[in-house]
Amino acid sequence: MNNESLQQGTLYIVGTPIGNLEDITLRAIRILKSVNLIAAEDTRHTAKLLHHFQITTPQISYHHHNRTVRQTELLNYLEEGQTIALVTDAGMPGISDPGYDLIYSCIIANINVIPIPGPTAAMTALSVSGLPTDRFIFEGFLPLKEKERQNRLHQLMRETRTIIVYEAPHRLLKTLTDFQEIFGDDHQITVGRELTKRYEEFWRGTLENAILYYKNSQQIKGEFTLIIAGCSQSHSLELTVKELKDELQQLLNQGMTRSQASRQLAQVTTFSRRQIYDLSLEN
Repeated sequence: MNNESLQQGTLYIVGTPIGNLEDITLRAIRILKSVNLIAAEDTRHTAKLLHHFQITTPQISYHHHNRTVRQTELLNYLEEGQTIALVTDAGMPGISDPGYDLIYSCIIANINVIPIPGPTAAMTALSVSGLPTDRFIFEGFLPLKEKERQNRLHQLMRETRTIIVYEAPHRLLKTLTDFQEIFGDDHQITVGRELTKRYEEFWRGTLENAILYYKNSQQIKGEFTLIIAGCSQSHSLELTVKELKDELQQLLNQGMTRSQASRQLAQVTTFSRRQIYDLSLEN
C-alpha cells in the first residue's frame, strides 16, 4: 500500500541503515517524518541520520538502562493516540537490542505495532556467506558468563543449520577459538566486518585459518557477524577414548547428569550412549 495514513496510537518499528545511509527505504523516511515522536537507542547517533534526511521529528531516548521507566511513558503516549517510531542504532529494532521489551509490552497492552522493514546485519552477511541459506538459526550474542557460554556452545555442537552470531571486536578471537574447540579446525566460517560501511570486509575459510588471520591483524575493529556452517547430519565426530572422556567431563562439570551427557555425546560421536555412560562410571 502506497502512502498509507498513519494509524493513531501505533508503534512503528522502523529499520534504519546498518552502515550506508542509502540503504534506508523511502517508506522509513516518510514514517520518521510523520510520527509524533521517535524513540531512539542513542539520540545523538540517530540525530545524524535525521539531519541527513532533513527529518525534524523530536526524539526521546529508549535504551537498555532506562527501558523500564521509559516504557511506561511511551505506553502512555500511545494510549493517548500518539504515533511513535522505534529505531535502533543500526538495523531492525528488537533484534539483539532492548526494543523487544517495548514491542512485547505494546502487544500485551493491545497497542498496534507495525513493522517498517529495513536491513539487518544477520541477513546481509548470510546472503553472501557462501554457506547454506535454506535453513539457519540466529544466536545473536553468545552468553558472557563462562558456564552459560559453554552450555550454549555444546548445544550448538549438534546443530545442522547454518549458525549466525554477532560479536564485539574484543571478544572475536575467544569466540572463534570456542567454536574451533567445538567444531574442529577445518570447519567453515564466513566473518563479516563493518557491513555496508567504508571498510566492509568478508573473510571466508576454516576456523583454524580465521584465528590465524585475526591473530595476525594489527587491529581488530568494527562490528562482526559470524556465519558458521552447521554440522553435517551424516557427520559424527571421531574422538579417541581420552578425547571423549574430556568432553564428557566438561559436560559433567557444567552440571549435566551422566545420562544427559551420554545422550548428547552419542548424537555427535561414533560412540553409543551405553559406551559413553559406562566410560562415565570409570575413575
